Amino acid sequence: MLIAGDIGGTKTELGLFSNEAGPHRPLVQTRVRSADYASLESIVKEFLATAKEPVDRACFAIAGPVIGGRVKATNLPWVIEEASLAQELHLNLKRVHLINDLEAIARAVPTLRPSDVQTINSGTPVPRGAIGIIAPGTGLGESFLTWDGSRYLAHSSEGGHADFAPTDERQIRLLEHLFRKYDHVSFEQVCSGIGIPHIYKYLRDVEHIREDASVATRIASADDATAVIVNHALDSENLSELCVATIATFFAILASEAGNLALKVLATGGVYLAGGVVVHALPALQKASFMRFFTRKGRFSELMERIPIHAVISHAGLAGAAVRGLEDPRDA
Repeated sequence: MLIAGDIGGTKTELGLFSNEAGPHRPLVQTRVRSADYASLESIVKEFLATAKEPVDRACFAIAGPVIGGRVKATNLPWVIEEASLAQELHLNLKRVHLINDLEAIARAVPTLRPSDVQTINSGTPVPRGAIGIIAPGTGLGESFLTWDGSRYLAHSSEGGHADFAPTDERQIRLLEHLFRKYDHVSFEQVCSGIGIPHIYKYLRDVEHIREDASVATRIASADDATAVIVNHALDSENLSELCVATIATFFAILASEAGNLALKVLATGGVYLAGGVVVHALPALQKASFMRFFTRKGRFSELMERIPIHAVISHAGLAGAAVRGLEDPRDA
């Protein structure tokens, strides 16, 4: 039995998986707020005590660079090591794996079912072409897949921390505004769960788009300001002009960076948009001028129009960790 997990800055998902059921059908599953726990080990021990099922292997996907079986979580005060996890779970160290969260999503992509995605642009996919993955959750993750002659190989990256490159006058002013506060302005700071409030405050304080008092009150008392902003950008009965403008700007930035990723890896096999923000704001994504910003790449605009774009609406991170954990060690 495999225990697999997707550990993010906001939430942690754990599940038990078997080879027979596969990576998309956890036998037991839970979701908890990451910040409520002092460590991943404490979450795992609580889950296993409730599940009451023996495990013989483990794989956890986490936001952050995994180097030498160790990772400092990007948006959590945790350091996680394969050795300490193996000790806690009483497992052979070779049966415990840590992988980057975007590597996990990449591993899941070849196994996705039609119900796991919504297509934004059908395009003209090239068989066995490279595939790009970009995922705004608490932070911004990026990864990609390449074909090795027999299967797709997943590659992690920290592309979300690359320099933010504005593409219109509003974004230029946003960058100038953030430069007054930060030494380095990355795409993550304007294109993620932690970035959306930055856009909101800029539009409110610099462009002076009116803030609804009720929205301001909800944001002030909320654990997650981004969720409030997304909700008031989508709720037709309680629309906020400021929230609508915030999410429109967010998707323009996401589209541009998704296009950058597609160019860098020549993602003729498609681009997959994942992460919690995409799932929660999907109606806005489907209405947004996403393709206009995605394809605006000068001489390569025609190529960009041919690239398929899909939104992942299932728990791909957890599935990808399960894919890795269930692999034959000879194929890993």
